[in-house]
Parts: sequence; structure tokens; C-alpha cells
Amino acid sequence: MQVTLPNVRHLQAVREVAGCHRINEAAKRVHLSQPAVTQAVAKLERAVNEPLFDRRPEGMFTTEAGRLFLHRVNRALDLLKEGERQARRKASQPGRRDFHRLTTSTQLRALTAVAQTENFSHAARQLGVSQPAVHRAAKDLERLSGMTFFEPVRRGVQLTPSADSFAYYVRLAAAEMRQGEYEISALQGRDSTQIVVGSLPLSRPAILPAAMDRLLRSTEGGVQLHCIDAPYETLLRDLRFGEVDFILGALRDPLPADDVVQEPLFEDRLYVVAGKDHPLTKRSGLTLEDTLSFSWIAPPKSTPSGSYLFESLKIPQLPNTPVRIVASSLALVRGLMMRGDYLTIMSRRQLEVEMEIGMLVTLPIDLKGSARSIGLTCRAGWDPTPTQTRFMDMIRQEGLKWHR
Repeated sequence: MQVTLPNVRHLQAVREVAGCHRINEAAKRVHLSQPAVTQAVAKLERAVNEPLFDRRPEGMFTTEAGRLFLHRVNRALDLLKEGERQARRKASQPGRRDFHRLTTSTQLRALTAVAQTENFSHAARQLGVSQPAVHRAAKDLERLSGMTFFEPVRRGVQLTPSADSFAYYVRLAAAEMRQGEYEISALQGRDSTQIVVGSLPLSRPAILPAAMDRLLRSTEGGVQLHCIDAPYETLLRDLRFGEVDFILGALRDPLPADDVVQEPLFEDRLYVVAGKDHPLTKRSGLTLEDTLSFSWIAPPKSTPSGSYLFESLKIPQLPNTPVRIVASSLALVRGLMMRGDYLTIMSRRQLEVEMEIGMLVTLPIDLKGSARSIGLTCRAGWDPTPTQTRFMDMIRQEGLKWHR
């Protein structure tokens, strides 16, 4: 997702106008001319298609849209300030104090594009500009900061630790400004909120579809839901960078990062699953050891269910592992189990449809200690929009049904 931050001095201009209510005073505080501040405010108002200030003889005062926007501006500027602090802390040279206040949108877009692609040419294609333009913007940012931000490597270019820290906060600041745009669109009666959900397997069959349907039926405007299916590590990275709003699925223990928070919704347990005609369905008194002579389809070891299976089968101690396939795709697992005597491990809730039609069954094997918490994972300090909050409340309500 590309950074859409305006020039930082324009954001500062809006904040100062809101604070002192006058263009001339704001211009002095941000070291811009009065016409420049006037143009900055007008440009941002055009961008959100809404007046941010009520112009009165006694001064300029924020409108309702202006108050929403200013809240996000303050959060974005605080993030950029923290990004600079972290960058300077990791730098080998002192760097320039308050350099973040002078950055341009072009420079910040170049920084994050290079961070994602590790190549100036690839970053240029991502941004739709020329390679020299990206290189020039990146080098201008480097000179402005007074720190080394880019290091050539054989495959292209990589960010220094200072640049990497700053880019992280830039992306979070951009996410804040997107939130502000969504809130203003909702105020205008044409809610354009985009909610990006990282969905783990358990959430896909029932909880997420039910909550999505409820939200869209009760919302007017252009609300759009993006459901991202990806490995947990990928979703966690995108969550931390502000490109995923929250993750729904099995929680991790211990906490996977210091800058995320987890909210448990309910507990779920695992079962050994087989096709309806599997030989083990005709036997009684089954134990986990009875399954070792059959081929297993295992979830990746990095997942809670995969880790549980790896440990419960004591795979490192076996002369030959029964695991023949490692996969997280329910469609792939279903297709395989229709074709052979495979076994797998998962929640009953992932297989409601398959079990109802008799395609798959759970075996009567007690998987002790397999209960795991299912819930929401969000960025620490994340401030969701009202629409995002409403959607998460609907997910919580669906989770309560399962909790019972």
C-alpha cells in the first residue's frame, strides 16, 4: 500500500491554524508565508472535499470535519516525531534535529517504496515515476536527515537501521491519515472506509462471513472489506506496518511482538479428522498412536495446530514421520481427503459444512491440551474509526455465539 501522506509542513500548518485561529500567527510558527499557509489549508480541504475551518471575523475555527481531521493529523505528526527519534537513536552520526518537519510527500513515498522493493527501479515502477526521480527524492531525504539511509547491496539497495525505523513510523502515519479520510467520508454520508482483515483459517467459514454480511447490510455508502489470507508471519508484519487493520484467528503465546495486543474471544479445541470411509472410522478405542500408520496432512509447524501435532505425535523421536503433506489450505486438504486415507488436525468449526454433508468426520481421539484462544490481534495504540469499531463489535458478537 502506497504512502499518501501530504507534505508534513502542510499538516503542521493546519495544526497551528487550529491552535491559534489565525493564518498570520500560524505562518510564523511553521516558518511559511501567509499565502503558503492559506494554500496548504485549501489543498487539504480539496483533498477531503470538506471545509476544515469555519472562517469568521474573529478567526478560523475547526468544523466537525476539521476536528476529525485534526485528531488524525496530531497522531500522524506524533508518529513522525517518534520515527525521527528512533532513527537518530540508531544512527552512527547525530543527524539533523526535527528533520521530519521538512519532509515532502514525494520523499516519504520514495522511502517506503524502496523499503518494500529494495530496488530503486522497482520502487519507481511501483510509484509510476522514473527511476531518477525516486533516486533523487531518496537522496534528498538522506541529505535532509543528515544520516545515511540507503546502502547499496548486490541485489539493489537496503535501508539502514535508522531509515528502517523511520519508514516504519511513516507507514503508520500514512495509515492515520487514511483513517481521517474514512471518518470524513462517513460524516458526509458516503462512508468509504476500507477495512483490511487478516484472516486465519478458523475465521473464514463462519465468523467473518457472518460479521461481513451484517456490516454491509447495515451500512450505507461505499464501505469495502478486504480479507487477506496469508501466513501468520506475513499478516503480522502487515499489521505492524498499518496495512492490515486487525487479524482474526488463533492467538499466539507468547505475544508475537511488543507493539501488538491480543483480545481473546473464545476457546476452540482440535480434532483428528478423516474422510467418511477412512479405515479408522470403523474402529473403537482409538489412540493417537493408532494414526501413525496412515499418512497425515499437517498444518505448518509455525501454526498453533501444526505445533501441537508435531509435539503430540513426538515426530522428532519417530524413525519415519507420518506427515506426508504440509498445507494450510482447507480447499487443498478437502481435495486430498476425498482421494485417499489421509488424516489431518483442525477445529470442527472449520469443517461445519463438510461434516453436515457427511464428507468428513472427527475421530474419537482425545487431544488433551489442544484448546487454544481465538480472537483479535491489533496494533497497540490503534484508534479505529467508528465503522471499524462497529465491525469488530459484530465479530465479538459472533464470537460470543461460539463461546456458548
